[in-house]
Amino acid sequence: MILKALSLINYKNFETASFTLDKKINCFVGNNGVGKTNVLDAIYHLSFGKSYFNPITTQNINHDADFFVIDGSYEKQERGEKVIVSAKRGQKKVIKRNGKIYERFSDHIGFLPLVIISPADRDLIIEGSETRRKFMDGVIAQSDSKYLDTLIKYNKTLAQRNALLKYFNANHTFNKDTLSIYNEQMTSLGAILFEKRSAFLEAFTPIFKERYAAISGGKEEVKLKYKSQLIDASLETLFEENLAKDRALQYTTVGTHRDDLSFKIEGHPIKKFGSQGQQKSYLIALKLAQFDFIKSQSNTTPLLLLDDIFDKLDENRVTQIIDLVNDDNFGQLFISDTHADRTEEIIKEIHQTYKIFKL
Repeated sequence: MILKALSLINYKNFETASFTLDKKINCFVGNNGVGKTNVLDAIYHLSFGKSYFNPITTQNINHDADFFVIDGSYEKQERGEKVIVSAKRGQKKVIKRNGKIYERFSDHIGFLPLVIISPADRDLIIEGSETRRKFMDGVIAQSDSKYLDTLIKYNKTLAQRNALLKYFNANHTFNKDTLSIYNEQMTSLGAILFEKRSAFLEAFTPIFKERYAAISGGKEEVKLKYKSQLIDASLETLFEENLAKDRALQYTTVGTHRDDLSFKIEGHPIKKFGSQGQQKSYLIALKLAQFDFIKSQSNTTPLLLLDDIFDKLDENRVTQIIDLVNDDNFGQLFISDTHADRTEEIIKEIHQTYKIFKL
């Protein structure tokens, strides 16, 4: 799959911009604040219907405008595909594929597989469990639309159960039969999510470890572990055991919405014991493993976006990453960097066609 052309109208800091892209490597270079990352984010937007960096739609519209349009022309399996994402203040965002509007945004997820590696990924290490769950869900959902449907239904039922617990508290009432309807729905949906996440981690972990070894030169041992309350008990049992707690707190304290991933290096949490370089290598390995997994599941080579990843990496690790992407396993690459000379020097080593856009 290749993104052949991209045009932006009123997207973030761009009033208008158009790019005719190279089928292999595209570099966006310039000083901080010129919009390099925004170009990459626009490409991400075309795949997921939202920004990677700011999910609030109106904040992605240029300050002086009422709307934005992102227009992408792709070639996928020898067919032309045109995807347009547009948003107007006060109106619902629209995603069109070849002129036809999607009724549900979730139907578009996975059509244009993409992986982004960015400094913002550090949130996976430093933020709470929700960030890591979203990462896991995002990888699975790009190649499994049924998983995404199940997740949406689970989250909707969870919201309804939480609203009911609040209602009980506010009205000094309680009806176990009404609550059990949501318990049953969440138990069956949660079991599907748990099984799929468990199977995903089993397949994903060896790929991740291999990627990390290649980046670090095999110097450190890393671990990735799935943490879930459902490992020790069914959700039905957990609901029974935590009923009093749920009623007191007025929200659902157990379930797959509490799942997490444990990141370790040399047996210790990477958040506390990993150096900046090790943390960055860990995150890059995670994302490259995501690329490998999605490619194997979807039979489409995802686009790979590298946002400012050469910063804060020593020369040896930069070389390792370049060696990794310098094979036919990877398709089209998009790179942003503040140093035009450094980028060109690195890219020349890859021996592929490229274009450099100076912003």
